[in-house]
Amino acid sequence: MIKRTLKQAAEMCGGNSKGVDPELIFAGVAIDSRKILPGQLFIPIIGERFDGHDYAEQVAASGAAAMLWQAGHEVPEGIKDFPRIIVKNTLAALQKLAAAYRSELMTRVVGITGSNGKTTTKDLTAAVLGTVYHVHKTDGNYNNEIGLPLTVLEMDEDTEVAVLEMGMSGFGEIQLLAEIAQPDAAIITNIGESHLLQLGSREGIAQAKLEIVKGLSDQGILIYNGDEPLLHEELKRIVLPEGVTVRTFGMSEGNDWRASQIELHTEFSSFIPMYEGKESEAGNLVVNTPGIHNVNNALAVIAVARFFGVPANKIGEGLQSADLTGMRIEPSLAHNGAKILNDCYNASPTSVRAALDLVLSVEGFKQKWIVLGDMLELGDEEAEMHRLVGEHAAQKAATAVLTFGSLARHICSAAQEAFAKRGSGEAHHFESKEQLANWLKHRIEPEDIILVKGSRGMQMEQIVSILEKG
Repeated sequence: MIKRTLKQAAEMCGGNSKGVDPELIFAGVAIDSRKILPGQLFIPIIGERFDGHDYAEQVAASGAAAMLWQAGHEVPEGIKDFPRIIVKNTLAALQKLAAAYRSELMTRVVGITGSNGKTTTKDLTAAVLGTVYHVHKTDGNYNNEIGLPLTVLEMDEDTEVAVLEMGMSGFGEIQLLAEIAQPDAAIITNIGESHLLQLGSREGIAQAKLEIVKGLSDQGILIYNGDEPLLHEELKRIVLPEGVTVRTFGMSEGNDWRASQIELHTEFSSFIPMYEGKESEAGNLVVNTPGIHNVNNALAVIAVARFFGVPANKIGEGLQSADLTGMRIEPSLAHNGAKILNDCYNASPTSVRAALDLVLSVEGFKQKWIVLGDMLELGDEEAEMHRLVGEHAAQKAATAVLTFGSLARHICSAAQEAFAKRGSGEAHHFESKEQLANWLKHRIEPEDIILVKGSRGMQMEQIVSILEKG
């Protein structure tokens, strides 16, 4: 973690430490007054419904070394003598501090963005690079304008590689994160439909994701999904930093990195990576997460691993042993032993179709139950996008499509129409997650598989919990 004097910190974040012992040292930063540790620098963030300055006295009593203070805020009597660095804006100061700290380190950085698959790709990348290097990675989804700077400041100075996830909801956000992180390698997993509400079109999403190159270092590498024509088109309008290498990955011919002999299972996938049409020396690989989309993510990981000089034999070791963040096609068992795939962290049409393709293609299950919730932030065409997912879900292999949420009604109605044409399958909509789970738990059999997926705001994992407990 960052360890500096207050004088150094003030210079790094553009603050004023006048009247404060310049040689006073802090170790680490925190923004949550409930989690402050002795010796840390407290940074009071101001949000729409909270102001970290309100907890300053509590922080001082908890043993913090010092704190940033936004100019214009009244200082409580009890902390007038407490060490403070005055800044114009505490959030901006946090970001400047992180950018300056990153610049002082010899750490190489991998930045990862995309509409879907960021977190899984981050976890896989960290695992593969971690077979050779001392790696620091984004914790959970700390991938925004607050989380990423905190992640950078948590790095030890001997960190060799940092793997940083970059999320966004609007234009300019990825550029900000990239300028803080200054990545040596950038991965764009795909362009989906998430944040259509804010960005207006998939073209807009592609433009926003490609902002990552604005922080990319000279002689770095850009690795992107070559199956996405929008990225090809938008890249033509961008001047890359000097000496940047560009590599593509995907299932289509023409990509630098492709996969052959793919085998999909409910808990893992296997494949042979191909580079420029020839089998890679890495041989047959197993990635410990299922789905063709995760084979795709693994190809991006292999590309960055080779750029960083990871030996071929270590790539397979990392892919198979990766510690993955939960609720991304996470397998578990229902109360009677039926297989559950918990994919409840988030949902977009692209990611839902990928999960459906996995479940409806795997063999060895008696019945296949599809449980879907609303997909949020899709903009004006949200109803049609839900209907298309419903049509996709109502394939011959599906036993039933069960939905919850106001938008998911469109999934249900489209699935009902598709099932009626096929003469098999059923679709039902429920007014509550509890009602859906209780209806389903009495019908599943031990030889069945259940996919549960929806946007984060739908909290579809509650259904998983009920099915597990029975």
